[in-house]
Amino acid sequence: MALDIRDYDPAVAVGAKIGYSRGGAAVTQQTNRATGVTINALSGTITTNTASLAAQASAEFTVTNSLVAIGDVVVVSQQSGSSNVAGVAGTTHVHVVTVAAGSFIISVDNNSTTTADTGAILINFAVIKAVSAA
Repeated sequence: MALDIRDYDPAVAVGAKIGYSRGGAAVTQQTNRATGVTINALSGTITTNTASLAAQASAEFTVTNSLVAIGDVVVVSQQSGSSNVAGVAGTTHVHVVTVAAGSFIISVDNNSTTTADTGAILINFAVIKAVSAA
């Protein structure tokens, strides 16, 4: 994917809003919750596998993305899925653990004390291009 100024300049890309106006992608995780995915886009959606995640357990997986640099900030949010386990809202959380050149790691945490999480989670992500100080 070729990048140009329209991908980074909010005034050009989407008026006065912050974000990307194009170039999003989607991928579905295969096999289990720890299986890595590849998605080479600045933003998109990752659908997790439905393998069981035990109560109070977590799983990490690597997202390989050629557009990610070590100084970038990767933001994730849960679009839908198992945020409601056994009638208790907000028990499943997603967050970025590590950012490296060409990849980042997401952790999925099931904070329920009694119930396994068995649903697919849709995770939105966005890469904020940045320069880290040396």
